[in-house]
Amino acid sequence: MRIRADLAILSDLDGTLIDSTASTVAAYLWWAELRGLSPSVLDRIPFGRTSADAAADLAPQLNAEVEGRLLDDRQAEDTVGVVALPGAADLLGSHERLAVVTSGSRPLAEARLRAAGLPLPAVLITPELWTRGKPDPEPFLLGAAELGAKPSGCVVLEDAPAGVQAGIAAGMPVIALLTTHRKDELPEANRWIESIEQLPTALREMGLS
Repeated sequence: MRIRADLAILSDLDGTLIDSTASTVAAYLWWAELRGLSPSVLDRIPFGRTSADAAADLAPQLNAEVEGRLLDDRQAEDTVGVVALPGAADLLGSHERLAVVTSGSRPLAEARLRAAGLPLPAVLITPELWTRGKPDPEPFLLGAAELGAKPSGCVVLEDAPAGVQAGIAAGMPVIALLTTHRKDELPEANRWIESIEQLPTALREMGLS
């Protein structure tokens, strides 16, 4: 995959580089049964946010941090169905100036990368490193700093509304992957693609190749 070497790529993980839907749904169903919640919580999972944030939204009567750890641990243990999305291995294997910025904990992110057969990136930004998660810009600004890049020299790859909003708030152009959401659900993005394989074309269209 030919991408300008000095361009910093800040990529989300779930729904962008990997498909973890089966693992996520299974974990939330397990959690709902454990806590006596309605299975309808599956229809309201706020993808792209931390498990603690999700728990706070779905079950505000519970301790969000405790429930978030339960959800992350369960998903790290059960990676059945986690697979790499088209183009992900090529991108991670060919572009050195790249950071993965994910709302999953570091153990969860590493477990899913292993399950998908993808290499661990040199820069992995997870909730352990930030104070405010997506849609706040802090995670992407941390990723840019780790790569020694200015926001204007970065491109964000995202699939969820919270992530797209975080990238825009960070002052970075955002390319949305239409893997988990429709184009009309990600209106703030600068470009929309079906898979990472289309990234070089999108970058050329944006004048960033």
